[in-house]
Amino acid sequence: MYIALSVVALAAVLVGAGFLYQVIGSHRDRRRFASPGRWVEIGHQRLYMLEKGAGGPTVLFEAGIAATNLNWFHIQETVARFTHTVSYDRGGLGWSGPSSTARTPANCASELHDLLERAGIKPPYILVGHSFGGLVMRRYALSYPEEVAGVVLVDPMRCEEWPPMNAGRQREVDRGKKLSGYAVPIARFGLARLAVTSLLCRSGKISGQLAGAAGKGGRHVLNRVTEEVGKMPREVWPIVAAHWSRPGYYVGMRDHVEAVPDTVREMRDAEPIRDIPVLLLTPGKSTPLSDALVARIGDNVQQVIAPASAHWIHLDEPDLVIQSIREMVSAVAVAEPVAAGM
Repeated sequence: MYIALSVVALAAVLVGAGFLYQVIGSHRDRRRFASPGRWVEIGHQRLYMLEKGAGGPTVLFEAGIAATNLNWFHIQETVARFTHTVSYDRGGLGWSGPSSTARTPANCASELHDLLERAGIKPPYILVGHSFGGLVMRRYALSYPEEVAGVVLVDPMRCEEWPPMNAGRQREVDRGKKLSGYAVPIARFGLARLAVTSLLCRSGKISGQLAGAAGKGGRHVLNRVTEEVGKMPREVWPIVAAHWSRPGYYVGMRDHVEAVPDTVREMRDAEPIRDIPVLLLTPGKSTPLSDALVARIGDNVQQVIAPASAHWIHLDEPDLVIQSIREMVSAVAVAEPVAAGM
């Protein structure tokens, strides 16, 4: 009996210590890393945004399905040298508060619109979106065309590849939801913080041991994380670790993954963007979009192949993305005086 009570007491102490470790760490992270940006209240939600640069038009960055403003760190820094830029975290991700709506492009675009209005950031905008963020930016251009001067889509999510159009990938969506759900209590008691801090800020021994204990799936996730984060500037790795340490991040990830079928239903029959130039960057390691699929995106779309890239073009070939944005900014700057003189 004494041994059993001792084990229970020790477990309670460890759980309490883990919870305290997580709370203190979260408070410290926010104080250390979030200060360059600001939070904006939209309804009952708080969204975090980061502005850099000056002038116009404003370039808006939208990240992929479980990514944050950090995905654009290098590109935003560079683009901010020649125009005003805004990146932000969607509800449920990064430094933003929990999402209050389903994570579909229409809801995310509406929240982005509210964010810009509350923050006093005036159009015209050039929209830049990666993956799922590309669908959000397509929806924004369809909902608020008078505000949009141009769109750059960085390997946008292809509806035909996901359920319900591709029912064969429903298992992948279900697995993503399940893993995200498992991660919530793990993060709440500090184990996620221990693992990602080890991986991104220290030797990686602890994260390797935890991944090994989780089996083949754990090692696969570790390899994917290491590969993708390894493409980002090292100075943002501690901030990525801070994001991935938060229980709310995994709730937000689960919400985004859960909404994939509704996202596909919403966007598969979406109207094409009309009278707005669209630059579509497609990875050289995937199949280019057919003329029919390109036409469904818009009536003025130029597809450019990124020869050295996989899905994360902005990390594989950032200079190509920067140059694409620069060309769009220059085209808008030329068009505005012409329009004013008419």
